[in-house]
Amino acid sequence: MPKILASKWTKAAVFLVCLAPAGYLLALGGLEYRAQVQGIGQPGNLTGDPIKYITHFTGDWTLRFLLLTLAVTPLRKLLNQPQLARYRRMIGLYAFFYGCVHLMIWMGLDKEFAGAELWKDILERWYITVGMASLLGMLPLAVTSTAGWIRRMGFVKWQRLHRLVYGCAALGVIHYYLLVKSDIRLPLLYGAILAVLLSYRFAVRRRKAGAVAAR
Repeated sequence: MPKILASKWTKAAVFLVCLAPAGYLLALGGLEYRAQVQGIGQPGNLTGDPIKYITHFTGDWTLRFLLLTLAVTPLRKLLNQPQLARYRRMIGLYAFFYGCVHLMIWMGLDKEFAGAELWKDILERWYITVGMASLLGMLPLAVTSTAGWIRRMGFVKWQRLHRLVYGCAALGVIHYYLLVKSDIRLPLLYGAILAVLLSYRFAVRRRKAGAVAAR
């Protein structure tokens, strides 16, 4: 297993798997285009409201990749596979990528870059305000994700900054919960997963603090 995880081919495969949701969405868009413009096949691949569908689709995958990013460290320790750490940055950057796509779809396709309307929604609709806060919190994490930034900042400061990912994930769950209003099963599921990951981190830190105090 360590050799497989350390392989560049495995990393390339994980990269492609992470890209698969975007590829799936593009394929659906291509089928929709052929159906509507070229008259080949049946329309409706993106449901009756394509903009709503792709907005929710990219938002879901943003949150999923955030939770996967947070799950890397617990899995690495529980499975005793330190090589898993080399995938954390990639998965985190994919979370930011899908978050940016999610934002651009809302701004461009839904609101057509109408500045006044965009600001009104951000300031008055709480689920949008929370979602924007989550994505903005992910920005410094994406920028400082390289080894060069770890050297510049020092590992301790860099680690403290990257604890923002927990807040970003929490805000993402709240954003989803406020958005759906009625069927809250998925937001609650994501919230439960996040709670488990946070509980694990709290337990580890508490154990370390206890070990230090016992010396």
